[in-house]
Amino acid sequence: MSRSAERALASQSLMDVGKSTWRDYYEITKPGINKSNLLATFTGFWLASGFQHFDFLNLLWTLLGTALVIAGGCVLNNFYDRDIDPKMNRTETRAVPEGRIKPIVALWYGIFLSLAGFIVLGVLVNAVAAFLGFVGFFVYVMIYTMWLKRTSVWNTVVGGVSGAVPPMIGWVAVTGRIDLTAWALFLVLFMWQPPHFFALAMRRVEEYRAAGIPMLPVIKGFAETKIQTLLFTLLLLPSSLLLFFTGASGWVYLTAATILGVVYIILSIKGFYAKDDIAWAKMMFIYSLIYLMGILLVIVIDKGITSFN
Repeated sequence: MSRSAERALASQSLMDVGKSTWRDYYEITKPGINKSNLLATFTGFWLASGFQHFDFLNLLWTLLGTALVIAGGCVLNNFYDRDIDPKMNRTETRAVPEGRIKPIVALWYGIFLSLAGFIVLGVLVNAVAAFLGFVGFFVYVMIYTMWLKRTSVWNTVVGGVSGAVPPMIGWVAVTGRIDLTAWALFLVLFMWQPPHFFALAMRRVEEYRAAGIPMLPVIKGFAETKIQTLLFTLLLLPSSLLLFFTGASGWVYLTAATILGVVYIILSIKGFYAKDDIAWAKMMFIYSLIYLMGILLVIVIDKGITSFN
């Protein structure tokens, strides 16, 4: 190949890398994370309203505002992590580190989405919802992404605050107050997250090690990670039952939450006897998703049943 042809090929490659599509701008908002958080937001909203006080327009603004705040935070996470994302298989093809979206564009894109979300929540929902949205955003971007993710094994535990806020936003969108039920919703999502992310970290331990991210399995090893996983699954069970004792959920929820929680604990205990740690971590990761979908779904179903009574 001639030098001129090589230069033309290199130039074309750079042009290809620089091209972005609407899908790139969609993907850096982490739609998978957004969808699961919006389901949690809807669950909190539905639990507070039921059929009697259901306001579709209020729900629409609540979901839109929450989605924008989460999207903005995720874009800023992509912007800030552009130096370490290329070191991990699951993040190396993101649009910012590959150059399809310029960092400065990602920065302003994230700021715009976040501000739009705060405005929607503050103006069209209520001030408490906007405050909670800001708390979740601040913890995810400032505390987790810009500080703890790179410095502490407690990164995902503290960062779990941001993931536990969405159902609270849904609840306060209807009630306008942070009460005991709001905190019960918070605890379910907060206690769920460490076992979920510990399992993911075990599966991707070498990638996190290569990227220099101090996840618990990287720093403390698998044995300590299993202990912490069991601890949080044990705490998750009574935390999830609080919704019954606050009167927000009924017996259908109590029964299902108990079963889901006990199964989670049993699977956690099995980790101490697992011959294949990665296979066990994969099983725990899959069950964590089943648990989350199951607990949110049963809250919705239980509320639907009690709304008719």
